[in-house]
Amino acid sequence: QVQLVESGGGLVQPGGSLRLSCVASGFIFSTYPMSWFRQTSGKKRERVAYIARANGIISYGDSVKGRFTMSRDNAKNTVYLQMNSLRPEDTGVYYCKRGSNSIDPREYWGQGTQVTVSS
Repeated sequence: QVQLVESGGGLVQPGGSLRLSCVASGFIFSTYPMSWFRQTSGKKRERVAYIARANGIISYGDSVKGRFTMSRDNAKNTVYLQMNSLRPEDTGVYYCKRGSNSIDPREYWGQGTQVTVSS
């Protein structure tokens, strides 16, 4: 079955960095787009980064552009989110999501990893 397991969250001071990882299993990883979302206090879940399956095109939410970098390693079935210059408003639960393709329209979510930015 499809599994997405996030890791790398934690407590960091403002201006610091974290790298999140999401290890995928149960599907052909390279053939699906992947995204990172976050759920911050009082707000609906928002997409922070997306990476296409084929051409590797990446897009970012306006609030994280220039600070966050998403990448994927198809050999390791893993996507990463490098987060730099973290701010208190980046605090929240970060989720990995598998998108759909022409073979499987279903979407799957990981369990989330908590990121807290505080001094």
